[in-house]
Amino acid sequence: MLSIGAFAQIGQVTHRMLRHWDAAGLLVPTHVDEYSGYRSYDPSQLERLHRIVALRQLGFGLNDISSILDQGVEADRIAALLRIRRAEVEQEHQIAAGRLLDVQRRLHLIEKENHMSQIEIIEKPLPAVRLAARRAVVADQPEVAGIVGPSFDAVAEVIGDECGVLTTPVAQYQTVEEGLQIIAGYAYGGPAGEGFEIIELPAVETAVCGVHLGSMDHIAESWQALHAEIFARGLVHSGPCRELYVRAISEDQSDWVTELQQPVRRV
Repeated sequence: MLSIGAFAQIGQVTHRMLRHWDAAGLLVPTHVDEYSGYRSYDPSQLERLHRIVALRQLGFGLNDISSILDQGVEADRIAALLRIRRAEVEQEHQIAAGRLLDVQRRLHLIEKENHMSQIEIIEKPLPAVRLAARRAVVADQPEVAGIVGPSFDAVAEVIGDECGVLTTPVAQYQTVEEGLQIIAGYAYGGPAGEGFEIIELPAVETAVCGVHLGSMDHIAESWQALHAEIFARGLVHSGPCRELYVRAISEDQSDWVTELQQPVRRV
């Protein structure tokens, strides 16, 4: 018989792991002293221990390992589980490779160009949003400011007396044949009404996002930095961009906080 210490040392696992596997019924000691609670293992259990460790290193969870060990090692079953695990590992590798490239780019900027990115940029999903909004199309970029603010004001005049509905202002921008289409409104769960329309912005699986601080006069620079990062990461646009106005109260816009959101996909 082997003590838990000797068994753990040979198998290169911790006492804690062995106790956890015992509690899960995965690797039960041959003997447990009724007075001291000390666990002892038979040397033949090393084979099961090695199999558990090997399956864990492949990334299988305890439930899968228990099923494999209890039902026997069937080639078809193991192959099916390994295919699933292969897909998971490939996805993990893609994510890790993207992070490595991001680290390398940042190092290059700092070490070679002594330059830091203007804004921090992340990738995340976007939830679907149901807006009470107004829609307009402008021919030229300078006309945008004259449309967005008044659109928000017009919608707020209609729904503003409902508690909490003005807390999530969102604008979406999309290039169309006539120019730039703007949708501006508030996340809204109420019914349609006169003076605005209900517009559903779909959920987005992946968006590159950054936070712009301060005046809208300089937001183009933040968008440029975000688009440059999209290109550097080997991504392409997959839908119209959005701006979430997290804080937009002061007249001088000095304390405004705007999240830039660009849906993307991998090439």
